[in-house]
Amino acid sequence: MSKGPLFGIKVIDLTQIYQGPYASFLMARAGAEVIKVEPIGGEHLRGHGGTPTPMAFMMLNSNKKCVTLNLKKKKGKEILGKLVEQGDVLLENFAPGVMDRLGVGWGSLKEINPKLIYGSGTGYGLTGPDRDTLAMDHTIQAASGIMSVTGDAGQPPSRAGGAPADIMSGIHMYAGVLSALVGRQNTGKGTLVEVSMLESMYFMLCSELTSYHKNGKFPVRNSARSPAGSCPYGRYKCRDGYLALISVSERHWQSICKVIGREELINNPNFLTVRQRLQAEDAVNEFIEAFTQRISREEAYLAFREARVPVAPVRDLEEVRSNPHLHERGMLQHMEHEIMGELILPSSPIRYSDYDSPDLTLFSDAGAHNNKIYSEWLGLSDEQIDNLQASGVI
Repeated sequence: MSKGPLFGIKVIDLTQIYQGPYASFLMARAGAEVIKVEPIGGEHLRGHGGTPTPMAFMMLNSNKKCVTLNLKKKKGKEILGKLVEQGDVLLENFAPGVMDRLGVGWGSLKEINPKLIYGSGTGYGLTGPDRDTLAMDHTIQAASGIMSVTGDAGQPPSRAGGAPADIMSGIHMYAGVLSALVGRQNTGKGTLVEVSMLESMYFMLCSELTSYHKNGKFPVRNSARSPAGSCPYGRYKCRDGYLALISVSERHWQSICKVIGREELINNPNFLTVRQRLQAEDAVNEFIEAFTQRISREEAYLAFREARVPVAPVRDLEEVRSNPHLHERGMLQHMEHEIMGELILPSSPIRYSDYDSPDLTLFSDAGAHNNKIYSEWLGLSDEQIDNLQASGVI
């Protein structure tokens, strides 16, 4: 067993908030040495809302080494250049043009290290008429079409929970950088890897675009029904919560009928096909909920799961973070921080059979590894590092 598929890869991580930090987190968990380069005082998310450190920052910045560097100072730019000489990958998700205006964009850094893989994450991309439009997960959900298909008919478009645009584009950044590293083995050259949040969301609309292409009409926005035309498909009230259930085959439908004690529906001429069931969707849902609302969520869940029907309880956040399945697999781990107390932090969802999984290490303070990285990577003495700190460079 070895130390990870990316062991030996050095990553200079200038990213912030969610998108880029998730990409570099995945690289760190795959064994890369990730150096998180922050402005003095730390990146925006670290201090968002003041202290204590937000959970989001803790989740996204495990297993990274943290240094500070002022890129607005000439000496700061010089130090970044020296780090780039040593590095394999640089990641940034600033607005288009910011790195160029600082004099440390792709055009400059590739001259310092022609083998550098430069990952750029933006909202709309580095080109095009919308490139300078400000982007956040909320606005990208709107611009990408996701918001238009989320929610219920007759109600305003809805935001999807979580931060899907940030995380999806972070996944694409990770994949793009890995592809470029493989390509470098063949060419010996680095490249610019560009990922936009907007474009990363398009494939999430596969079902809705299929319906639109087929019917020439926008699918009706209804969060409780399937855009792909499955039935039953919904959330069903139980005695103490809700259950999500879907049928995508005749076997599923027949199993559902048996579980709810309505086997006569299997051969009922009004429910023989998916099309017929869609036309009678309200009645189908009433049959199922008449069963589920009489029993607990757990009882309903186990009954459908035993019958091999796609089903899940609608869990709240506490149920998710204490899920025994996720803890047994090591995806979630209990940790203790000297200031933050007891924490539950996630590992990477990506596993490798022939590599050791590194221990999950807690996030570090801004600049915690200044001495270690600047001495090991750049050969600076303690006195030189002290002078850089005194002059506001680090």
